[in-house]
Amino acid sequence: MTDTDPPGAAAPVRPALDQRALAAELTAGGGLWRSLEVVERIGSTNAALAARAAEDEPEGAVLVAEHQDAGRGRLDRSWTSPPRAGLTVSVLLRPDVPAARRAWLSPLAGVALAESVSEVAGVRTSLKWPNDLLAPDGTKLAGILAEAGAGAVVLGVGLNVSTRAEELPGTGTSLELVRGGPVDRGALLLGFLRAFERRYRAWVGALGDPVASGLARDYLAWCSTVGTEVAVTMPDGSTLEGVAEAVDWDGRLVVHTSSGVLELASGDVRHVRPRPTGAQGRL
Repeated sequence: MTDTDPPGAAAPVRPALDQRALAAELTAGGGLWRSLEVVERIGSTNAALAARAAEDEPEGAVLVAEHQDAGRGRLDRSWTSPPRAGLTVSVLLRPDVPAARRAWLSPLAGVALAESVSEVAGVRTSLKWPNDLLAPDGTKLAGILAEAGAGAVVLGVGLNVSTRAEELPGTGTSLELVRGGPVDRGALLLGFLRAFERRYRAWVGALGDPVASGLARDYLAWCSTVGTEVAVTMPDGSTLEGVAEAVDWDGRLVVHTSSGVLELASGDVRHVRPRPTGAQGRL
């Protein structure tokens, strides 16, 4: 129970992930994923894998936390979730692609997450540039954070699965709230990691080219930002408004403003007005 639960409210039943079964199924037959570890509690899965990356651990490690004490999102925002209520997972990658193309790792993870949520939970979502998974009503289901260092990239995902309304900020929601029924976290985790591996191999095989790998096409199909009027809060606190017209080859958002066309590598995006029905984004 939380401090906001009404008197007498029953604690939610949230089963633990089965590390042994998940690891055996994920790593059988070889492939990208070498190991899968589930910990009950940790400060930050991204920070833990970044430390291992600094010790030259090869790519393919997966670290999952049932509860995270010091999780972070973009712009150093905190990311918290009740124990066993979501998926908090980080992966260690060493992509052999040009450095500028690594910005496509967050969109790649977003597409893989959207696909797996659709397949496993039956929930149609959309992606807000650069790293949010949105429910049909525009509330946030998940965030993605990619951090580079020590010749590696650690990519973390935080997805609300069974989180209840009183456990969420006003801008957030969970899969079970949207779906109106339970969702298997283990199946979601395996679905996401398998979808990610397929796309990652194609993207690395194309040397990070988002067009040749098919990533750009599929990202735009899921993206609800391109073609939308947006307000973007920049890292320095300033705000600009315009129409998001495209995502360029290096994963930057192209915004047409009153002062010209800008290519943004980062920023906090708010959708001001949805794109017209039938409008398509472009790269």
